[in-house]
Amino acid sequence: MTETRAVIFQAPGGPEVLKLVQRPVGDPGPGEVRTRHHACGLNHIDICQRSGVYPMPLPQVLGMQGAGVVKAVGQGVTHLATGDRMAYAATPPGAYCDVRVMSAAQVCRLPDGIDFRTAAAMVLQGLTVHYLFHRTVPLKSGDTVLFHAAAGGVGLIACQWARAMGIRLIGTAGTEEKCALARDHGAAETINYEREDFVVRVRELTEGRGVDVVMDSIGAATFERSLDCLRPVGMMISFGNASGKVPPFDLGILGAKGSLQLTRPTLFTHIARHEDCQAMAAQLFQMVESGKVAIRIGQEFALADVAEAHRRMEARATTGSSILLPWGGRPTAPPAGPCRQAGTGDSRNLPTGRAAFPRDHADRATAPIRLSSGESHLDLSA
Repeated sequence: MTETRAVIFQAPGGPEVLKLVQRPVGDPGPGEVRTRHHACGLNHIDICQRSGVYPMPLPQVLGMQGAGVVKAVGQGVTHLATGDRMAYAATPPGAYCDVRVMSAAQVCRLPDGIDFRTAAAMVLQGLTVHYLFHRTVPLKSGDTVLFHAAAGGVGLIACQWARAMGIRLIGTAGTEEKCALARDHGAAETINYEREDFVVRVRELTEGRGVDVVMDSIGAATFERSLDCLRPVGMMISFGNASGKVPPFDLGILGAKGSLQLTRPTLFTHIARHEDCQAMAAQLFQMVESGKVAIRIGQEFALADVAEAHRRMEARATTGSSILLPWGGRPTAPPAGPCRQAGTGDSRNLPTGRAAFPRDHADRATAPIRLSSGESHLDLSA
């Protein structure tokens, strides 16, 4: 029986409810794999689940994406083999750990040209951009999109994806630095919503016409005014709740504002079928390997510092993607280089691009700590 560390919460609440525990991990059953993480993704949906915005059975391990190595394969799994490099975005949650057993359907073989940290930072966000640009509404070169939170993990990928497709992306962000970051990644124009009225500015930038599509992960704070940014028959894509859920809404307003269209998609509908997930991931990996999309890892945290990671994300004090590194100071520190120093409780901003580290070191660093049996709590303050 393998042992793993995992971050769980037993009741909804703030970052303080997150606890690091030791627990056993069994063998994979039919259609499952056992994976060892070298890096895990951090996403706003994790905060929604932890805080109770998205209720779920408890206790629960958080985390929807990770990257590492397949350690065992269950009966019937044919697209993966023991020893394969892998990455995934999948439900149910469970990625905040060293080792897990999970369904193999959404686990994808990772190309050698993409390192584990980059993969963990990009799969959920990149697949989100894929379905926004290719599966939700037909978009073509010359279209104009308003994208809120353009300097976040999803936003920076979207800026580059839009540039590659010839789409004019107008991005919003809350500081001049974040606006500059979005432009550096391909946004045609940016709007600092702390200094400008984004509706007025969008109308100026489009000569009064409005945009073809709004892509909004902010939710309650931006939803209704975003409708005023659309051209007649334009599409509003509401795909997140960073500021809270959109309140009950009178559909008649859509007609009054120009026969607008509205959808509330989720990634996990689009990747539910194994074939769709694998095809979308292959296209995402191709975009990254071709250089059309570069993944910016803005922050790295040790697994033991997950509460601080959530605080930073909730304060909107992050840019680009954020990841957890499972070594967490136990049993070994991360290799020297651009990574945060494990156990210090801080992180440093990292440059755009891929960051690699020796695979043999990463394997040792993520080896689970073995206790005698059962589940025990580990001190997150250590």
